[in-house]
Amino acid sequence: MQCSKLIEILEKLAPAACACEWDNVGLLVGRSKKEIKKVYIALDGDERAIEEAVDCGADLLLTHHPIIFKPLNRINDSDFIAGRLMKLIRNDICCYAMHTNFDAAPGCMADAAAGILGLTKTNVLEIEGTVKTDITEGSAETAYGIGKTGYLEQPVTVRELAGLVKERFGLPFVTIYGEQDLKEPVAFVGISPGAGSSMIKPALKAGVEVLITGDIGHHSGTDAAANHMAVIDAGHYGLEYLFLDYMEDFLKKKAGEELEIYKADVRFPETFL
Repeated sequence: MQCSKLIEILEKLAPAACACEWDNVGLLVGRSKKEIKKVYIALDGDERAIEEAVDCGADLLLTHHPIIFKPLNRINDSDFIAGRLMKLIRNDICCYAMHTNFDAAPGCMADAAAGILGLTKTNVLEIEGTVKTDITEGSAETAYGIGKTGYLEQPVTVRELAGLVKERFGLPFVTIYGEQDLKEPVAFVGISPGAGSSMIKPALKAGVEVLITGDIGHHSGTDAAANHMAVIDAGHYGLEYLFLDYMEDFLKKKAGEELEIYKADVRFPETFL
């Protein structure tokens, strides 16, 4: 399958137009006319992922986080990002990133995370616009944006919800802000995989009782608690590594006989003592 054809399939799932303005998604390295037979899926295009892509003979490295995020002034071996690009180019491996477009597109990251929690009556937490995608029903455009709100199957305490998040996402631990301030069981929650400090205000506006997200610092967490909303920090990687299985399943359904699919092992970047 030609790379450009594979890109068409990927962009029907998560259109590049769904990405945030500051983001850098799409074909970041390689030739659009290259023949793609093997795809390696990883959350990050780090040295280990690139090495494993090379070892399995991958033609394309599919990542969630962009390997190029900030402008580069030069490409040489004195910079580790440039070094990654050089290795990809030297081995003729394309690199395609699906970042905030995958976060925001209907049926993708936020919907998948909400599904893992079993949320019902879901809505977009912060609507960015409307779009038609490969998995939306009918011809009408569907709202897209960052995060989802929804209801738990039954009310639980904040601590019980944190335990559920930890279990469902297979996490080593979670951090809770505001548990002491919400004594009553909660049911209406928000979930926003990735870095979620910027989602606190939209969550408060939506009336969310608990926001489940990642990369919450001390001040963001305590400020949310002061406004009577608990936050469960499940880690940036912890809520996003579902990208690996999701994209493996998607590509097998869409191009299973034409592509060999490989993916990175689940490996949390942090070590906890």
